[in-house]
Amino acid sequence: MKLYDAAWAPSPRRVRIFLAEKGIAIERVMVDLRSDEQLADPYLAINPRGAVPALELDSGEVICESAAICRYFEAVQPEPTLFGANPLDIGRVESWTRRIESDGYAAAVYALRNARDAFKDRGAPGKWPAIPQIPELAARGVIMWEAFTEALDKHLASRPWIATDSYSFADISALVTIDFAKAAKLLLPAGCHAITRWHERASARPSAGA
Repeated sequence: MKLYDAAWAPSPRRVRIFLAEKGIAIERVMVDLRSDEQLADPYLAINPRGAVPALELDSGEVICESAAICRYFEAVQPEPTLFGANPLDIGRVESWTRRIESDGYAAAVYALRNARDAFKDRGAPGKWPAIPQIPELAARGVIMWEAFTEALDKHLASRPWIATDSYSFADISALVTIDFAKAAKLLLPAGCHAITRWHERASARPSAGA
């Protein structure tokens, strides 16, 4: 079993943090995004979408998408549970994870890929035809980010973790999102004290450095 990984990309980091929380060790194959190794034929033979991470099973089958990979390992090794220990918590974790992805992570991607010269004609990650940058999407990302962080800060004002009373996949997703957003120059607005406290706790976990 091999995990195709990349050092600084957010999606592979989400898997690394998850595996560290589970105490699962796996062979990692590093993909150099700076040289576009993910778009070269050898890697495209593994994941034709040209995105990381990808999990190659011993059977040769490949699972792509970070959340799907984490779901796989949750089923293989249920404890400690990170997707919820009962039906209600499972729903809470899923609900918040989707909100983090669609509101927060999407905002960072919009802002980064539609404003940075390095992403000219690469408006979406992975192997695509040329996708032009749309400046209005970068502006949309900023608006989305401010609304997302305001809502998350209110939610965290009276609780230690995002979805349940325990650290979960939703917290992993939010930690990766907030750290990634810095690359798009999206910072926490002034006054987000609850998120700041939460971020300090999440960043202090050994898994955060995975």
